[in-house]
Amino acid sequence: MTYIRFKATSRSGETSALVVRPEAAKWLLVLGHGAGAGVKHPFIEAIAGALADHRVATFRYNFPYMEQNRKRPDPPAVLTATVRSAIEAAANAVPDLPLLAGGKSMGGRMTSLAASKTPLPEVAGLVFFGFPLHPIGKPGTERAEHLKRVAVPMLFLQGTRDRLADMGLVHEVCTPLGDLATLHVVDGADHGFHVLKRSGRTDEDVVDELAQTVANWALALDVS
Repeated sequence: MTYIRFKATSRSGETSALVVRPEAAKWLLVLGHGAGAGVKHPFIEAIAGALADHRVATFRYNFPYMEQNRKRPDPPAVLTATVRSAIEAAANAVPDLPLLAGGKSMGGRMTSLAASKTPLPEVAGLVFFGFPLHPIGKPGTERAEHLKRVAVPMLFLQGTRDRLADMGLVHEVCTPLGDLATLHVVDGADHGFHVLKRSGRTDEDVVDELAQTVANWALALDVS
C-alpha cells in the first residue's frame, strides 16, 4: 500500500489517497468514498482488498471535508473538482494501467456528475457501489438525470434492500441508457452491502461478488 498526497482544488488544499496495487494488476479504479466515511471505512478497505484479489488496483482518496475532519460534505463543485484531481493524481502514480473511476454512494455519483459535464481523461468506465438514487423515503430519479450525458460504460452494483435506490426506479434509470449501463443486483443487500444472516451469505461473500463483477465487466471494455 502506498500513501499519496495531492491537491484536491486550488482552494481546498491537499488531500490524501491510498494506492493498493496487486501483482499482475489489469486496471486501476479511482475510488471515492461515501458521504459519511473516508478511505479507511470498513467497506472501502474491504472492497479494495477484494478488488486486489481480482487483479484490480485501487486509488482511494478523501474528499477535502473528510480530510479536514468536517462532517458536512463539500459543495458539488468542490467534490467534482476533487474527482478530476484524483484521476489525474492516479494516472501520474500508476501510469501503466488503464483507468476506471467511481465510488461508494456519493463518491460514485460525484464521479458521474463530473463525467457528465466534461469527459474524464483516459477513464474507460464508471463503477457505482450503491448509486444513491434518492433520499430515504423520497423515491425519485432526479439525481440520475445527468447520467444521460455520460459517454462511457457504467456499472451499477445495487442491493435489493437499498433504501436509497428503489429497485424499480433503478431499472427505470438504467434501461434508457442502453448498452452503456450494466446493472448487477445483489439480492438481500442494503446500501452498505450488508446481508441478513438468514440469507446464508456473509458480507465478505458479497464484497467478493462485487469485486469479481467489476473485474469481469472491465474485461469487456474497449481501452484502445
